[in-house]
Amino acid sequence: MSGTPNVTRVTSDGAAWLASAGAYPPHAPTPAVLPCGTVFDVVSAPAVFGRRMLDRLWDDGPGSGPVAMSRGRMLLFCAPGTAHRLPSLLAWEEWGTHRAAAVPPLLCHGTGDAVTVPPPDGDSSADPRWLVAPDARHPWLPGPEVLLWAAVRAARAAVRISIFPPTSPDAKVYDVSRRR
Repeated sequence: MSGTPNVTRVTSDGAAWLASAGAYPPHAPTPAVLPCGTVFDVVSAPAVFGRRMLDRLWDDGPGSGPVAMSRGRMLLFCAPGTAHRLPSLLAWEEWGTHRAAAVPPLLCHGTGDAVTVPPPDGDSSADPRWLVAPDARHPWLPGPEVLLWAAVRAARAAVRISIFPPTSPDAKVYDVSRRR
């Protein structure tokens, strides 16, 4: 992962942004449970696939907002409303159908949901922990289209998805590339 920043400590502006999500400000250094839907939404992906998405966002795209790891899942903080819109965009891309069965499900946390955010001290051995900590009072947060783009690119890199049905193991295949 070449372009991803290594920012694991929350700045005071980032802490203020996190505190604005909840009715009660989180107390450092313990993790806090904050509601989604007003200040941010969260898309949760399995760790390996989430890392591929993060690579796509930083290497080929606009970057990411804050990102945390918790219980083997990557939490991508995104713009409010993303949790509502992203599932329909994924369905349009036929996410999870027989052609894309190897692509993991993404969990979208929005209005009415809450997530555990890491403590602001940046302890890299703790769970949860920040991979990209919030560093601004109004951080840039990707929307549903940006996360869809990253997920599709990560899936294409991880799994070759074909529009053709799988061939039968008994099928006769002829090499027509050689000419006599």
